[in-house]
Amino acid sequence: MSFEQPFTLARRGHAANRLLQATLVACALLAATGAAQAQDAAALHAKFESLQDKLAHNAYGRPLVLQSTQAGDHLEGEVYARVDQPYPMVQKALQGTDNWCGILILHLNVKMCHAQPAGLDMALGRKYDQPVDDAYKLHFDYKLASDGPDYLKAELTSGDGPLGTKDYRIAVEAAPLDAAHTMLHMSYAYGFGFTARVALNAYLSTAGADKVGFSVSGKDADGKPTYVGGVRGLVERNTMRYYLAIDDYVATPAPSQLEQRLNTWFDATERYPRQLHEVEKNDYLVMKREEAKR
Repeated sequence: MSFEQPFTLARRGHAANRLLQATLVACALLAATGAAQAQDAAALHAKFESLQDKLAHNAYGRPLVLQSTQAGDHLEGEVYARVDQPYPMVQKALQGTDNWCGILILHLNVKMCHAQPAGLDMALGRKYDQPVDDAYKLHFDYKLASDGPDYLKAELTSGDGPLGTKDYRIAVEAAPLDAAHTMLHMSYAYGFGFTARVALNAYLSTAGADKVGFSVSGKDADGKPTYVGGVRGLVERNTMRYYLAIDDYVATPAPSQLEQRLNTWFDATERYPRQLHEVEKNDYLVMKREEAKR
């Protein structure tokens, strides 16, 4: 053995140890990720189990639960629903920014959506036809937080929004329910400061005065349900619109199926005209065909 051989062997030993340590760390991280996904999937299953009665008996005509909260200057709407598509199909449709642009462009207020590697460049505006230069531009960061065979979580976040709104977040969780159905939890939230509060109050006292959400707040003199209004009604309407866009897209995700998606989304919103009717179908279709090209 030469003088240099012990040092060479030592270096090789150190390199092997470093490789082993790196491998063990990677395995530990994978195990931790798998455990976290399993925990999140179990929590989603438990939540669905607790909502079985509401999912089966509701006014929506589909297995769906919608709820909203307001805590100070923070609003959030949530939907729990059974999607009538297998989990692998839902999982694929919720991966990547191109797919999310395909989802969000269905919403009346989304005037443009361009997919970027790590986010979405969007323009938000009126529910009617509007030049993109007149719309509010914002960027959503996209994060695929979990993506496994039994659980997916995707998030879109933006720090700033129109008219002083802020801290936008759209989050979706999905897990297989059975071979043909998927459990889905979607939340839509944002915050608002003084400027946004003034703008919201002005809207809700004029054009939005008669608009309502989906949560029942009581009954009128004839015994018919009355619905929550104000900012909770506002967040519930948009939460439902975004959920219906997801439900629509996962069933028809191909670019060639845009026309089918537009028709299906509009028809789905018209099942709830008291809350969601804004424009006539032909006006919506003409507007969205153009906005999808931007």
